[in-house]
Amino acid sequence: MEFFVRKGSVVREIWGKGDTILFIFAGASAEFALNKAVDWLYFTGRLPADPLGRLFSTVGYARQIVFSEQDAAHRAIDKMAAIHAGVEAKRGAAIPDWAYRDVLFMLIDYSIRSFELLERKLTFQEKAEVFEVFNRVGTRMGLQGLPAAYREWEQMREEHLQQNLLQSPYTADLYRQYRKHLGPVRYKLLLEGQLLIVPQTVREQLQLGKVSLLRPVLQVYKLSRRLHADWILKSLILPPAYKKEIIALDSRPA
Repeated sequence: MEFFVRKGSVVREIWGKGDTILFIFAGASAEFALNKAVDWLYFTGRLPADPLGRLFSTVGYARQIVFSEQDAAHRAIDKMAAIHAGVEAKRGAAIPDWAYRDVLFMLIDYSIRSFELLERKLTFQEKAEVFEVFNRVGTRMGLQGLPAAYREWEQMREEHLQQNLLQSPYTADLYRQYRKHLGPVRYKLLLEGQLLIVPQTVREQLQLGKVSLLRPVLQVYKLSRRLHADWILKSLILPPAYKKEIIALDSRPA
């Protein structure tokens, strides 16, 4: 049986751990708020109405792709493309290719950043493998203008960060929704997590600060994982209503 992502791949390791996924979400939630195409996420109303639900929905698709055999992964990608096509039809406009690329680039970048923050530095070959997996997702979706190699992606990623981010009324509203759904304490944890994970451009535009209060806590958290007590900290980060989803983050789809 041929899998979309080979067994033993670092991509499976990254997306098979709940804590790395939570940091991927923290980074993406910051960058989405600044993206010039964020109005597309507001068109259906799902993101501002339930940002956490949207997180687990997106994570579910990504994990289904990462852990599925080839045909099942292709079906999941095709379904995702069809959903976006339906939104485009309702709005009567096309989502720009650069906006699709931005999402793929976020998945690549924050996958790497999250793993390196919590585990270890990745080799060049491992980073290239993360790029290759998500680039194949973009190719299957029919996206144009994708980079051909990891080095080219690095350059395009920096260009996207410089060209496609902007403070807007959506930025402020989305952060209000984060605070509303998380509560003040968890919202503060989100901000501190974002400060640890996002690129400098994002950090500066959102005025997140320079030094995260979570950095010294990371060592304690890493110790808690060895003692199998990290689920307690994960439960503190996300509301109790999402307990099942939190537990599922650490289980690999069949």
